[in-house]
Amino acid sequence: MGMTIAEKIVARAAGLPEVRAGEIHTVALDKLLSNDGTTHLTIDMYHKLKNPRIADPGKIVFVVDHNIPAENPKTAAVHKKMRDFAREHGIDMLEGKGVCHQVMVENYVEPGQLIFGADSHTCSYGALGAFGTGVGCTDMLYAIVTGGSWVMVPETLRFNLHGKLREGVYPRDLMLTIIGDIGANGANYKCMEFAGDGAHGLSVNDRFVLCNLAVEAGAKTGIVEPDEKVREYVESRGRKAENLFVSDPDAKFLKVYDYDLDKIEPVVACPHFVDNITPLKDLPKVEIDEAFLGSCNNGRIDELRVAAEILKDHKVKDGIRFIVSPASNEVYLQALEEGIIETLLKAGAMVMNANCSVCWGSCQGVIGENEVLVSTGTRNFKGRAGHKTSKVYLANAAVVTASAVAGYITGPEAL
Repeated sequence: MGMTIAEKIVARAAGLPEVRAGEIHTVALDKLLSNDGTTHLTIDMYHKLKNPRIADPGKIVFVVDHNIPAENPKTAAVHKKMRDFAREHGIDMLEGKGVCHQVMVENYVEPGQLIFGADSHTCSYGALGAFGTGVGCTDMLYAIVTGGSWVMVPETLRFNLHGKLREGVYPRDLMLTIIGDIGANGANYKCMEFAGDGAHGLSVNDRFVLCNLAVEAGAKTGIVEPDEKVREYVESRGRKAENLFVSDPDAKFLKVYDYDLDKIEPVVACPHFVDNITPLKDLPKVEIDEAFLGSCNNGRIDELRVAAEILKDHKVKDGIRFIVSPASNEVYLQALEEGIIETLLKAGAMVMNANCSVCWGSCQGVIGENEVLVSTGTRNFKGRAGHKTSKVYLANAAVVTASAVAGYITGPEAL
């Protein structure tokens, strides 16, 4: 019997000719990511070990992205602890470069790799045909010390995508629709594998959107079947694209889904669950206080272009805060070169540095009591972006931008 993409990646990491879903294997890890959310806890535990050691500093990347620049002395101490530890042990330390998953894809990830990250959205790396998965800081410590860990091979849900998304419909609408269909627990500890002509028609940036949100359905990881687009992206950045694994024709899938992309429409995830999906056209009028464009899911150049196209002829409504945070400095610089940042600022948007920003709900754009946010962030749990009585709606970049202009959740056609 053949293997799925996830099984092939785990087999490679375990040094075995084949593995099967449900088996538990010891694996060597290709990369380890840790950000300022929990790295300080991992460092504290490291110093309590009897014989502390680091297996391979070259495989570790520290990223400061959740609270950057530091907004109080406590955060400043966390950042300093990370800097000092990284400097002492020769670990790559990226501070103020962008959201961790974006900079990892830009600079480190290769197809076929098995990567642990101390952040739930590490599944984003499936955009390049890698197996990325989030772990806690205790598992991260073990991986740092030993260079390996264990993995239970996940079953795979196959999503065959057909056709092409219509104008005004985005990969974010597709993934939110899928999550709404299968539920927030619909892929628990599974691999969500995306394939078909519709998947191959998507850009690497678009694929990032799908894999990034896989964890919101409970998935262990999400992977888009890699192809020449992935090879070109990786090799253009000076990295290797040797393991472009695809599932064998006789691979075993737990379930297979088929989606016609031309039938997907703009949707909104309503409070307080990501699978609480409503078609935009059916959403009652919801007035907003703030709009956010950014995060590891939707802060790339594609989304900024969408916002600029809408705002070149419109202004942000008085009293509405429209916060934009590019996913990385690379994206920010490209937006500057294309005149996008100027367009956003002149229209009344507030452009932040490249960081997690409002999505994280900790240091920028925190919303107050009973306030409403429409966001391209990853989650809309109660209190996610501020006060426990606030509400977060998730939508695509066009809807978020149009809503900032209108003052209520709507698509650009209403403008």
